[in-house]
Formats: sequence, structure tokens, C-alpha cells
Amino acid sequence: MCGRYTLLEEEAEIVEEFDLDTVIRDYEPRYNIAPGQKVLAIINDGKQKRAGYMYWGLVPSWAKDPKIGYKMINAKSETAHEKPSFKRLLSSKRCLIVADSFYEWKKTESGKQPLRISSRNRKLFAFAGLWDHWKQDEEERFTCTILTKEANDFMSEIHSRMPVILPKDFEERWIEPVKWNAEEAHDFIEQLNMEDLQAYQVSQYVNSAKHTGPECIASIEG
Repeated sequence: MCGRYTLLEEEAEIVEEFDLDTVIRDYEPRYNIAPGQKVLAIINDGKQKRAGYMYWGLVPSWAKDPKIGYKMINAKSETAHEKPSFKRLLSSKRCLIVADSFYEWKKTESGKQPLRISSRNRKLFAFAGLWDHWKQDEEERFTCTILTKEANDFMSEIHSRMPVILPKDFEERWIEPVKWNAEEAHDFIEQLNMEDLQAYQVSQYVNSAKHTGPECIASIEG
């Protein structure tokens, strides 16, 4: 799964890296992004590519209770095209979720050890995401989920699952304003090359979603 990540780069670098058509309103770097919080996502509405904030934890448009979002922070890419909650979103509501690293907890004899994982070759990258718009009476929200897949050789030493990180050349295709059928989106994900990753151990301080700041990413390795 993917349950915590970071986004620390400057706004100008994000705008340049993703060739955004608009500025990012209310942007601020964050060391410990957690489910239920607002996350930076990018969509293409057919007129322009826009970046804005959505709540992490998908609430389908048909849901009666928005609390369902806490159970839908991730979607398995292998089966999402078969699930009612995700199938229609794969067709036309695909987004990029911007990050520069993510956390995962490795089981050890002394307990779970948090690690910070990043790309070896680039500072910024994007998770493959799905989004939806939920509205009930006067309340409405835009929400998203991160697609995950079986861990590659590197990640399998840490956890059995990992987020789907889009290769740079595939980011635009993922959010192009073209309707795919769910099977096409599934096949698109299946043929992606894996990102070359690196990791280091960080403090248990990051375990609490209430904690933020440089302490979250400080290495505890000698």
C-alpha cells in the first residue's frame, strides 16, 4: 500500500517539471502527508492542465457517507478495472498525484522500521491516481486514491505492495482528456516500467501523522 509520502520541492520546480498552465494556489512543502489530508493532484480538463488539492481517500460520487474515503486511500491496479468504485474513474477521471518520496514500514525483529523511498533519477514524480467529485446537500469535495501494484524486486524487501509511479514519458498520457475503457487503463498500467528507487531509514517520529518537519526525513543510519 501507500499510506504516507512527502512533497518538499519548491512550487516553481513543480510548475516547471509538470509543465503546468496555472500556478498552485496555497502551496506549501509537506514532510508527512497522510490519508484524509489534502494532496496536490494534476488533471487535464481538455482546455488546460491544472494542479489543485483533493482529499486523499476516494469518496465515490454515489456514496452516502464520506467516511468511506478512509477505506479507499489505495486501489489495486490489478483489479481496479473490475471494481464498481474504480472502473468508471479509470475511463475518464485519472490524475497525477505529485510526490518526491514516500514512506514504508519494513518488518524487523525489533518491530516495524520506517524508510523513506525516493527515485534515484529524478527529484519529483507522480503516482497514478483516480479522482471523483462527491456532493450531498451543501457539502461537496474532490477526492482521490493512489493506484498500487505488486512490489518490484527492490520494494519486495520492504513491503509486498508499492504505489504505481508513472514514468516521466507516460504522465501526459495518463491524464490526457480521452476516454479509455477500464481494460485499456489496466493494460496501460501493466506495461509500465518500474522506477529505479533508493531508500534509507528514518526515525519512528514519522509514525504519527501529527508529526511534520525535517525530523520526519532525517536519516538514522550511521
